Amino acid sequence: MAVSRFSSRSRSRIFLLFIAAISIVLILFLFSSPPSSPELSTAVSSRRPETSFVTSLHNFLSRPIPPDRGENGGGDAPSALDDAVFLRETDRMYRPQNPNYPLDLPIRVYVYDMPHKFTYELLRLFATTYRDTNNLTSNGSPVHRLIEQHSIDYWLWADLISPPSERPLKNIVIRVENQEDADLFYIPFFTTISFFLLEKQDCKSLYREALKWITEQPAWQRSEGRDHIIPVHHPWSFKSVRRYVKKAIWLLPDMDSTGNWYKPGQVYLEKDLILPYVANVDLCDATCLSETESKRKTLLYFRGRLKRNAGGKIRSKLGSELSGVEDVIIQEGTAGERGKEAAQNGMRKSIFCLNPAGDTPSSARLFDAIVSGCIPVIVSDELELPFEGILDYRKIALFVSSGDALQPGWLLKFLRSVSRAEIKQMQANLAKYARHFVYSSPAQPLGPEDLTWRMMAGKVVNIKLHTRRSQRVVKESRSICTCDCRRPAANATVQVR
Repeated sequence: MAVSRFSSRSRSRIFLLFIAAISIVLILFLFSSPPSSPELSTAVSSRRPETSFVTSLHNFLSRPIPPDRGENGGGDAPSALDDAVFLRETDRMYRPQNPNYPLDLPIRVYVYDMPHKFTYELLRLFATTYRDTNNLTSNGSPVHRLIEQHSIDYWLWADLISPPSERPLKNIVIRVENQEDADLFYIPFFTTISFFLLEKQDCKSLYREALKWITEQPAWQRSEGRDHIIPVHHPWSFKSVRRYVKKAIWLLPDMDSTGNWYKPGQVYLEKDLILPYVANVDLCDATCLSETESKRKTLLYFRGRLKRNAGGKIRSKLGSELSGVEDVIIQEGTAGERGKEAAQNGMRKSIFCLNPAGDTPSSARLFDAIVSGCIPVIVSDELELPFEGILDYRKIALFVSSGDALQPGWLLKFLRSVSRAEIKQMQANLAKYARHFVYSSPAQPLGPEDLTWRMMAGKVVNIKLHTRRSQRVVKESRSICTCDCRRPAANATVQVR
């Protein structure tokens, strides 16, 4: 009996020791294991953002490229897709862990896998021809530099299709594989590259092919394109067929309410989104701003084309008014490599940078000034600005009407009246805001790609409203107004009752 009790007690002790050892091993394993998202903590943090379009594109094209799927865009028929969308959105709305629907993030985007002739082949065309510096527009601007300024289509697409482990923005926007899961649809057609680098008739033919491909997609037919995003950032992009996609969300450099570039009813703030140009100069970071602070001796600086069309005619008038003033520099120049160096040096030595309208109300020069720490002086009566639902441009720029700016002596007197304290505060605000205008790969938090999707998130509910309303109205239903912001006619009168 004694031996039996001893053996039982010994086995119990051995069992307890075994359990304790296993517990210690499990605790050590749990505390020594990597975080739940190891790829985010390593790949994202160790990869330095690339801000050069040419370098980023080279890196992008050096990666394995998926096979060309040809002409098939995929997706169910419009009616089947509509049923699937209803089921998925109902699930999202009533799910307990999703109390903020439909105002929740991340925003869900379906990226079309378009035939390569609309995407990769156009990027390769740019990559193999950008060294041809003799390729100029009619006004002498380097074609490839213009494409870089409007390359928002590349930066957004490259971010969306990157592996999730390489995307710092995956809490803001994610790519979904199923169309019924999508809030929005992204069309990755490089409309600016095709316009500038293809022969005129080849470009028009490609535009027609792209239009046919896009409008045949079931998701497009379901919403008539209202939830589809098309990058048409250069005013000439997709121009020959734009009237057929006017219900889609256009990514634009400005609205140009003068009607020179967009027809009435094609663009408006409720539907479309203004995105900044890609800056032509390098970011003046905190170290640069500190080093250049004492060197900013020029009161007002401008470098660019002085003869422009439409609203840009004010440039030559301002040039005549301001030329010859001691602490003002007005230079004729283009956006080539030498122009970049000259503009960068000039802006970093100046307090204010003149930003008059160009052929359109906007100009890349505004964003060059912002990333250079030079306070923009905006003389463009019709200008719309990117991300204005998030950013307050009054804190970083001065807005001057064209009428005031052209009065003899008015502009310089106004600038000299700005106090040193006001200047320092605006410069400090510029230092904070500059990051919002620097495109990069990988796209960074609070960069322009990030702010693009934050602005898009604010449109989603309204897009769903108009899509569903269009699906149920009968032919006798009255039409509804859009938020098409236009000036009233000069002879219009307002009756007050």
